[in-house]
Amino acid sequence: MVLATLRLLFVFLLVVPLARAGNVALVLSESTGPYAEFSATLRDALDGSNWKLSRYPVGLDAAEDGTERADLIIAAGSTALRQVLGRGGSTPIIATLIPRQVYDKLVAESGSRNRRLTAIYLDQPPARQASFLRQLLPGKNRIGMLISAETRPQNNQFQHAFNAAGLILDSEESDTDRTLLPALSTLLSRVHVLLATPDTNIYKRDNIKAILVTTYRHQRPVVAFSAALVNAGALAALYSTPAQIARQSAELVLAFTNTLPAPMPPSQFAVQINQNVAQALNLNLPDEADIRRAMLADKDAR
Repeated sequence: MVLATLRLLFVFLLVVPLARAGNVALVLSESTGPYAEFSATLRDALDGSNWKLSRYPVGLDAAEDGTERADLIIAAGSTALRQVLGRGGSTPIIATLIPRQVYDKLVAESGSRNRRLTAIYLDQPPARQASFLRQLLPGKNRIGMLISAETRPQNNQFQHAFNAAGLILDSEESDTDRTLLPALSTLLSRVHVLLATPDTNIYKRDNIKAILVTTYRHQRPVVAFSAALVNAGALAALYSTPAQIARQSAELVLAFTNTLPAPMPPSQFAVQINQNVAQALNLNLPDEADIRRAMLADKDAR
């Protein structure tokens, strides 16, 4: 009996790997705001696991920040990723709180294509965006997007996803501040709603107010990618919170062995609506909770 039990225990240890232990270096682009929320949630999610989390701000030299001694690095934000990639090395990296196009650009510039890298993008998948628009604004099927050199490569993915959802995607290109408002005005004359994506060439701090004022004059709602833009005057946003992305990051850490999955969109999402803007545009919108439930029931939006 004892011998049989020992054999079963031996087989169990062979087929069920022990949880890996290691050190995670979290490099933060900033120490406040969304980065503080991300850091606190990641710490709580890893608490009690075999992974020890150490947090470092950008700007420290390699000897001070401890990344060389880490088994895994999480870079939160573009500044953090730029610093980590710039130092070279072979430690695997999870990039977070970063738009897809910025991640691709930094990786290409660093020459680190063969390094073990992955990312959890800020960008929502096109199919999820399409589902959100259908639930938020039923009947408004002509969707406009401003694109630049940053987001042009993704346009075909949006076209395919929106066509599959019964939406018509129209776009105008702008690569300079000089062409932005003329392109926007031209686009707004043809569409029902403007979909803003995290394109740093277009949706810069200096441009946001002008974009929102122009869309309001045309009586066209803006569906955005962050709660901050909703607070600034966009109608609504589909986005992922820093806490949601931190929990997804913790899942990657806990599952890590020697490989990393391919870069991915956020698995969880949040919805926010500016009811004051809805009233100003005479829009009667569904409740945020109802929209989320409908999207979660839509397999393409998950």
